[in-house]
Amino acid sequence: MDNTSGSSLPAAYFSTTTSSFAEFLKMQAPDLLPGHRLGASAKDLDAPHGTTIVAVTFSGGVLIAGDRRATAGNLIASRDMDKVSVTDEYSAVGIAGTAGLAIELVRLYAVELAHYEKIEGVPLSLDGKTNKLATMVKGNLDVAMAGLAVLPLFVGYDIEADDPKRAGRIVSYDVTGGRYEESAGYHAIGSGSLFAKSALKKLYDPEASEEAAVRTAVESLYDAADDDTATGGPDLVRRIFPTVITVTAERGAELLPADQTAAVAEAVVEGRREQAASGRS
Repeated sequence: MDNTSGSSLPAAYFSTTTSSFAEFLKMQAPDLLPGHRLGASAKDLDAPHGTTIVAVTFSGGVLIAGDRRATAGNLIASRDMDKVSVTDEYSAVGIAGTAGLAIELVRLYAVELAHYEKIEGVPLSLDGKTNKLATMVKGNLDVAMAGLAVLPLFVGYDIEADDPKRAGRIVSYDVTGGRYEESAGYHAIGSGSLFAKSALKKLYDPEASEEAAVRTAVESLYDAADDDTATGGPDLVRRIFPTVITVTAERGAELLPADQTAAVAEAVVEGRREQAASGRS
């Protein structure tokens, strides 16, 4: 299509040669892609890093949750960062690693999914969504090798699954874009992931209700914060609590209301206080 309509936009903006918004940016404005402007100097930056993300499946869905702390070296860079985001109607992503790049990547990913649906008229399949994210992570490899890695954790509800009770899925990635579906029903990434996964291994119940799964996720984040200084625990004074997103067939991807998350976190803290008082901590 030629540009004779009086529009100031180049002809490429009217082309439908690709349904990928990220590919379009790569061709037309590569400097807008996450990490492109940093180059080799990235290793010299003391950029804030996000830490622990957990994901848990339950009967009828899946959830993802994250603590709120970001660190820069031995300092707390932010106490109330949101590390989990709804990316489309049936998916959400949590991020660990270099905070600024990770947030930029997730925002671009959400635009990518919306752009594809507008161009093609149908949403991507769940496998298509996870593969698309893998490609975007791989595109960040240069700055990851310079020390600014971004690692997402994907959760989604597969509306095409044969068994609705098993439709919640969790997919993790490595910095090269490797994609791994987590069959255990739970997973964690970030600096506190070792402690979070240890808690999840003991607490996870594949037949749990949504409410019970939320409690399990918050418990695991509490355990991560207990042993990992980069993970922030529930802050009762500042009223800062984990962020939780659930994904189900009925409601799609939905951010858990702050008051509900606060109630769960406070119950976890009270439970740990009782354990300590009884000498079982």
